[in-house]
Amino acid sequence: MASSKPFVTDIENIRKRAREHIDKGAITAGYSADRETVIKLLNEALATEIVCVLRYKYHYYMAKGIHAKSVAAEFLEHATEEQVHADRIAERITQLDGTPNFSPEGLASRSHADYVEGDDLVDMIKEDLVAERIAIDSYREIINFIGASDSTTRRMMEEILAMEEEHAEDLATLLDNLGKKGEPAKARPERGRATKH
Repeated sequence: MASSKPFVTDIENIRKRAREHIDKGAITAGYSADRETVIKLLNEALATEIVCVLRYKYHYYMAKGIHAKSVAAEFLEHATEEQVHADRIAERITQLDGTPNFSPEGLASRSHADYVEGDDLVDMIKEDLVAERIAIDSYREIINFIGASDSTTRRMMEEILAMEEEHAEDLATLLDNLGKKGEPAKARPERGRATKH
């Protein structure tokens, strides 16, 4: 059954509330999330992205071996995309009237992912894949926590999550192509296929 109350009344109230608390920027009375917790979670995601940028950059510069050029290009692409994620998260924190935490002090402890350098190209790929898998799970938890209470932040995190899943798939493919210790891929069974005994 449709409401008999005209929609224009709601618009008038929205206009009135918008003028009353103009100093709050994007935060309106309709914002129902726990803002302080969302900002804390976003600062953890920001730290995670910064650590990922640093790890990917290190791997880009330290990649050596016969396959290094193509793998290093992937590392650089991922580093660039992680920096875009960090920038989006920092921007959203400021929209929520928070302060993005770029301090190197405590960066590793705020990050969900670890900074692990790896001994060789295969180790580097594995460490990046582990970090992406950590980001995927922790970002999914952030999205579930936010739910419907902050659709803008949830949508941003969903978009970032989709990119992290793509990164993980790229890295898994690289790992398949290189093998556990860099042996040729044709000497091993394809991923997901059973071998004959």
